Amino acid sequence: MTKDLILVIVSLFTWGIGEGMFFYFQPLYLQQLGASPVGIGSIIGATGILLVLTQIPAGYLGDRFGRRQFLWLSWVIGCIATWVMAASNNLSFFIVGILLYGMTGFVTPPLNSYLTHARGKWTVAQAITFASAAYNLGAVAGPTIGGTIAEQLGIKPIYYIAAIIFLVSTIMLFFIAKQPVEQRPPEFRTNQILRNTRFMVLLGVVFFTMFATYLPQPLAQNFLQNEKSVSLSNIGLLGSLGSLGNAVLLLTLGNLRSRRGFLAGQIAVLIFSLTLWLGTGMPWYMMGYFLIGGYKAIRSLSLALSRSLIHASQMGTAYGLIDTVASIAIILAPTLAGLIYEINPSTVFIVAAIMIVISIGLSLAFIPSKDQPTNETPVVVEN
Repeated sequence: MTKDLILVIVSLFTWGIGEGMFFYFQPLYLQQLGASPVGIGSIIGATGILLVLTQIPAGYLGDRFGRRQFLWLSWVIGCIATWVMAASNNLSFFIVGILLYGMTGFVTPPLNSYLTHARGKWTVAQAITFASAAYNLGAVAGPTIGGTIAEQLGIKPIYYIAAIIFLVSTIMLFFIAKQPVEQRPPEFRTNQILRNTRFMVLLGVVFFTMFATYLPQPLAQNFLQNEKSVSLSNIGLLGSLGSLGNAVLLLTLGNLRSRRGFLAGQIAVLIFSLTLWLGTGMPWYMMGYFLIGGYKAIRSLSLALSRSLIHASQMGTAYGLIDTVASIAIILAPTLAGLIYEINPSTVFIVAAIMIVISIGLSLAFIPSKDQPTNETPVVVEN
């Protein structure tokens, strides 16, 4: 493991602790500040839209001008946004902080490009999934710490503590090295990626897969409470178990061949859907929530699958496109889930299971069983 990879991974783990402290309590604090349920949903939706709009430009600019400065910019904006949220005494100012924090999602393509370049002897899948697992391990501890503080002091102090943790994470990131900017041969200009048939087919498979595997998630907690009579404390336990499953499955599936891990992640989410539909008690739901980690593995491994299909100089743009279609799927899937849930709650999980079976078939049909090298000879200039 290279020094830069270690620094990024430790920084992500630290950030995961801080974000986990307030993430699950964000809707509750918005409510305390006077936001209505519709307003809360709109605010969260606005952050999703910002994510969709910024990822492709960030990936492209990272390819052109270097990745490190985009990592620094995102971490710094995240720190500022958290201090804004901590200092807010009214809803309007707090919303500014939330939207500012939502903008930091632009870092995903440059971050994954940086990890890919800094991976050393690791595979692309190992580097990306290990880093994501580190963040998720931090997120396991965060909610417990945040909940304990909130019970004693209220929710507001959580943001101050998280902001301090983010500052530590940012300082660590400032020690990572710059990476070379790879000069693009004429045949690998940015617009050429849209003419890359294999990559565009992968993009379509990723969109359908992300949509299918996210569909059973948005209303799962509502289903458990309303239809299965699961208590709030047990739902919280399932949430922590889900975060642990994210880390374990990312580490496990990341060590498989990318295609195998991609398929295994879908099977894991398929089992999650079936256990919520057919399960009759907490042991079943615990197994299902642990396996929900397959979803995060799918998203990370989709990046690894794309790497052999594009030139190194297009890496950030390609990662940005994949993250964008995944984000669009995450925005659209809850609407369909809500419509189905209103008709029959359990049908959400049946439809999701059917769609996941179809996505597995698409993956088997259209994703190559072995990586296909690009035969690239990159030219680099220091930046």
